[in-house]
Amino acid sequence: MPESRQRLDKWLFFSRAVKSRTLAQKLIESGAVRVNSERTLSTDHRVGAGDVLTMTVHTRLLVWKILDPGQRRGPAPEAALLYEDLSPPALPRADRIPAVAERDAGAGRPTKKERRDTDRLKGE
Repeated sequence: MPESRQRLDKWLFFSRAVKSRTLAQKLIESGAVRVNSERTLSTDHRVGAGDVLTMTVHTRLLVWKILDPGQRRGPAPEAALLYEDLSPPALPRADRIPAVAERDAGAGRPTKKERRDTDRLKGE
């Protein structure tokens, strides 16, 4: 019996890594997915049990070992049976780089309330 393999974009959709096959294709074509440590840009790359996927999804590094190619996009508990999560633990919130640069209170542009107060002082 031949080993069961499946298209990479379809597997990402079945495993619920992404919401649609179109998003899976865009993720693969952007170079954010590696199969067994080799970058692939081909959405129809065949994957099967034993392959290890390394991908960046929403700024998070995911390392998944494929256990089963799957037959459908089922509920989340069913999708979790398709892979073993080997991802490194996420950084604690305190160690993460902030998405927006922090600045001291009063630094930078004034708030709307501060502008109104300034206008009142100027008599405008």
